Amino acid sequence: MRHAAWLIVVALAAGCGAAASDAGREPRSSSPTVAAPAVAEGEEVSTRSVLELSEGAQQSWRAVPPPRRAQGCVPGSERKLGNRSRAFAGIVKRRVVAYRRPGGEQLRKFGRRNANDYPMIFGVLAVVHGADCRPAWYRVQLPIRPNGSVGYVQASALELASVRTRIAVDLSERTLEFFRDSTLVETFRTAIGSPATPTPIGRYYVNQRLIAGNPNGPHGPAALGISAFSPVLTHWTQGGPIAIHGTNDPGSIGKATSNGCLRLRNAELIRLYERVPAGTPVVIRR
Repeated sequence: MRHAAWLIVVALAAGCGAAASDAGREPRSSSPTVAAPAVAEGEEVSTRSVLELSEGAQQSWRAVPPPRRAQGCVPGSERKLGNRSRAFAGIVKRRVVAYRRPGGEQLRKFGRRNANDYPMIFGVLAVVHGADCRPAWYRVQLPIRPNGSVGYVQASALELASVRTRIAVDLSERTLEFFRDSTLVETFRTAIGSPATPTPIGRYYVNQRLIAGNPNGPHGPAALGISAFSPVLTHWTQGGPIAIHGTNDPGSIGKATSNGCLRLRNAELIRLYERVPAGTPVVIRR
């Protein structure tokens, strides 16, 4: 499975500019956390086993039951989930279809794991009540183009988790802020996309936690993949995914020089990585 984790870091070259010579190297992990272990076909998804969170990230993430039956609800009504201190993630338990509206036009089909063999995770924005006022659908953020895509998936297809962390990126200031329970924990200087390959603004979420095979390579020791894509590098591997990662060029920090990704100094990236679970909201603004 660690080999699969390395493949995504190579794929992030689409948005981040990895050296081609790194491709195909056998991975070796220097991080105390690992990417998600493989899950056998037909095995029930366990939120603890598929995510393998570090201790710091575990403190900000826990499995929760579906929302309770809403009192006095109107069947088919939609209720927002989450606030500035608490968000929700949905782990796909079985193959699922995302629709433009509940039961309407199909947008995309998703398996239990993504193209890099990481568990498929959505950011959950709202719940739609069924005829019995129990959750029937979730409105979710989708890790697809165009950026900011949302859709509806059946509630029974997702295992819900509560997330207490949040990331806010200010491209003008070239800063990345990390919050827990709506309290600012730490601010980092970051490299951002160049004018020709800009970092996309919008509301996203961390959809995968990744470890590099070479901690001294262009992505540093690890990366937090987010559900955004380069607005210009559409022909690159996997559509040009965006991530927060380390770097072997610390002099680039604070500059607009990347292919769209957000670079941190390696020691700072490790601190962030160990505290950020998948599902964490990421807001990128100018």
